[in-house]
Amino acid sequence: MSGASPPKRIVIASRESALALWQARYIRSQLAVLYPRAGIEILGMTTEGDRRLDATLVKIGGKGLFVKELEDALASGRADIAVHSVKDVPMVLPPDFVLAAIGERADPRDAFVSNRYADLAALPAGARIGTSSLRRECQLRARHPRLKIEPLRGNVPTRLKKLDDGHYDAVILAAAGLKRLALENRITRLLTPSESLPAPGQGALGIECLASRADLIGQLAPLGHAVTERCVEAERAFSRALSGNCNLPLGAYAELEGNRIRLRGFVGAPDGSRLVSGELDGPRDAPDALGTSLATRLKAQGAADILAEVERQTAAR
Repeated sequence: MSGASPPKRIVIASRESALALWQARYIRSQLAVLYPRAGIEILGMTTEGDRRLDATLVKIGGKGLFVKELEDALASGRADIAVHSVKDVPMVLPPDFVLAAIGERADPRDAFVSNRYADLAALPAGARIGTSSLRRECQLRARHPRLKIEPLRGNVPTRLKKLDDGHYDAVILAAAGLKRLALENRITRLLTPSESLPAPGQGALGIECLASRADLIGQLAPLGHAVTERCVEAERAFSRALSGNCNLPLGAYAELEGNRIRLRGFVGAPDGSRLVSGELDGPRDAPDALGTSLATRLKAQGAADILAEVERQTAAR
């Protein structure tokens, strides 16, 4: 444990979806073990991303819409920390904020969920598959061009209900979210990273606080998982070097192998017409350099052209 003095009270800002509240309660339980005398509360909030379910994230501003209101609560002093799925955290945080700890990663994979079909290969031509992610959409279009990809917004139970109501033949969701909500039985098949490369940080929980709160940063340090933090740092560095945002289909997944980190990454055109991928390994103590190096390699292999085209399309909207 760090040498930080124990806190008396910690307020956790959280979205009010079932999954977000599960995540906040999970962090609360870990903090309660570390600091049994502290009063630990959850401040539930509805973010802009939760309110605007009538449009895709690309059109309304990206995943940062799930974070901004929570950061406002930190800045105003209404909350001390915010708990996020790291995959939803923008690659560049505002200068006043920091991810103080990233916990041990749960299952990073995507999950194929269907009531009728065993896997992606079993879906007939024209089958409707729902996803909210350009990353997933790009990979599906590139590898399964016969399928019809349709947008899917809402929390996990809402998305499953839309599947059950017959709006889709299958949906793709994060395995970690299903497992955390005790919905593992809904997983038809887990997709390997080779089939669907995860988003940077997928499966990991991050704890954000004000960069000026040295006391909190010290108190939160025991919740960090060193291996996960190094791997996620490599993934996020890769994304940052490619200006990763919700307009760009991008995936990255790092694994620690001995004293080396193996990083896989891809960037693609939103319609799946082009996809550039690769992998690289490097020292475990230099994850940022590894992510940047892989991004540089992919740019030279064609990713730079994809980035330029995405930027042109975004500017034209």
